[in-house]
Amino acid sequence: MTDRAVLNGRNGARSGGPHPGVLASVSLGIFLASLAAIPVVAGGQWFVSPIAPAVDVAEFFRRYGVAAQVAGMLQFGSAVPLGIFAATVYARQLRLGVRVPGPAIGFFGGISAAVFLMLSGLITWLLGRPEITADTALAQALAFLAFLTAGVGFVVGLGLLVAGIAVPSLILGFLPRWLAWAGLVIAALSELSFLSMVFEPLEFLLPIGRFGGLVWLIAAGFLLPSRRAAANQEGRTQAASR
Repeated sequence: MTDRAVLNGRNGARSGGPHPGVLASVSLGIFLASLAAIPVVAGGQWFVSPIAPAVDVAEFFRRYGVAAQVAGMLQFGSAVPLGIFAATVYARQLRLGVRVPGPAIGFFGGISAAVFLMLSGLITWLLGRPEITADTALAQALAFLAFLTAGVGFVVGLGLLVAGIAVPSLILGFLPRWLAWAGLVIAALSELSFLSMVFEPLEFLLPIGRFGGLVWLIAAGFLLPSRRAAANQEGRTQAASR
């Protein structure tokens, strides 16, 4: 039975694994819920900026600790389907015959993004504990760490995941060319976001990479072919249209 399943997978009779488009959609949905958790649970209050005075940061998490823990829990949960997405797409690209570093780079980026998001969720949950907020300096340090892991750490990893899918798809015609090029632009902006660690005006790259990258993964997840025959057909169709 196992040998037959493996042979079926090689012949393209079955794609195997969960649908990547659904996984990316679930990840984005839970992530958006984590952002909405603070104003919903805290009665309209938004996350305090980590650059605010340490006393204000500690007071915010002391007052809205439950909201922080709900947000952290959801943020942690959103990383799980993202990591599964990275593994699923990596396996699919290998099944499609991609033998370049792109899939491995994307897999590394996806796992990195998921781990950073998990870490940020755990830190955010920890900030809801009164033992932590009793120390204002510690609370602000953890708030900075939560911001960096869910910001630069997550976005740079996500950019590698997008690039690892977009580059082979552009070369081999797995995705529409406009979508593949859009992925390359998002990936490039995501990688440049690390400069915001020193040049604060570049922080606008973070939401572009975060939300643009996740939306792109949804589109790619639904359009990426699962079988080599389908990929070849799409490639011929795109070549004929040019």
